[in-house]
Amino acid sequence: QPIFSTRAHVFQIDPNTKKNWVPTSKHAVTVSYFYDSTRNVYRIISLDGSKAIINSTITPNMTFTKTSQKFGQWADSRANTVYGLGFSSEHHLSKFAEKFQEFKEAARLAKEKSHEKMELTSTPSQESAGGDIQSPLTPESINGTDDERATPEVTQNSEPRAEPTQNALPFTHSSTISKHWEAELATLKGNNAKLTAALLESTANVKQWKQQLAVYQEEAERLHKRVTELECVSSQANAVHTHKTELNQTIQELESTLKKKEEEIEGLKQEIDNARELQAQRDSLTQKLQ
Repeated sequence: QPIFSTRAHVFQIDPNTKKNWVPTSKHAVTVSYFYDSTRNVYRIISLDGSKAIINSTITPNMTFTKTSQKFGQWADSRANTVYGLGFSSEHHLSKFAEKFQEFKEAARLAKEKSHEKMELTSTPSQESAGGDIQSPLTPESINGTDDERATPEVTQNSEPRAEPTQNALPFTHSSTISKHWEAELATLKGNNAKLTAALLESTANVKQWKQQLAVYQEEAERLHKRVTELECVSSQANAVHTHKTELNQTIQELESTLKKKEEEIEGLKQEIDNARELQAQRDSLTQKLQ
């Protein structure tokens, strides 16, 4: 039975561009949290008909990021993708994010308890088997070497057991490095998603400022025409002069506002260029990591 369920539109990052979102559901579907008691892990699962469009195991190093009021995302390094969810309201997004953090913490505690149990159960084996406990993933430590299987009485001596442990060290070291780079790659993917969202937001802001700038320009032209018309009226020279002064002041204020908006647009353009440069650096780093 699901622990928590909600409805959302499901997206995945485009595997080719790593920039655009690809919808994996035509409409809002049920997205649920499950607890896998067999493996002692928490999962996020969503089905579209009989097809599983989300099957993500929550790990302690995952992060759920709110990129807008109704959209959130997280990177799954095991599935080598980034999932995105579009909610109908900010409340549903916040509730899902709270549950994500809650089950992420529960997964961390479960992982720590699992490590503690493994350490407790491995202590007797370490005392009796010497250095074998340091290499649990090597075939030699599970089945024994050819010499150990042929002469079981030698197991009482710790010296023949030292060789498998030494052979396992490069494997353990490479596994640690691999996990480190996987974490780095997941971090870069998360940063890429944030940069993409920031770039889209900056582009939208530039369009908005351009629209406002066009409105201000139209208003300034209208006021200039009005000043010209008032100058043609001689019977009300004093009133026209006062009105003209006020209009000129208004024009100056509008021109000052236009100048500020243009500076803001230039700043936004600079931010977009910086974001694109960071994105290019991110692509280069991703290629190096891969």
